[in-house]
Amino acid sequence: MIKTIAHVEGMVCGMCEAHINDAVRKAFPKATHVSSSRSKKQVTFVTEAPIDKAALKEAIDRTGYSCYEIRTEPYEKKGFLSRLFG
Repeated sequence: MIKTIAHVEGMVCGMCEAHINDAVRKAFPKATHVSSSRSKKQVTFVTEAPIDKAALKEAIDRTGYSCYEIRTEPYEKKGFLSRLFG
């Protein structure tokens, strides 16, 4: 599993966050844990395989917001057992 974090400029309210989330879900239908934060200026989501970063940038830019840095990192599911044995 891979967590993708993208820097997004232009979000000022909850509806902005919702627009970004919708754009990500539309571009990557299998994405999970999609979450945007206007205060952090980022969107994060999880996929099973690496994504096409150019497609993510295009999907976000098409909404009227600006996507800059995109980075990925391994995603570790944090559940009850991982807290006990992690």
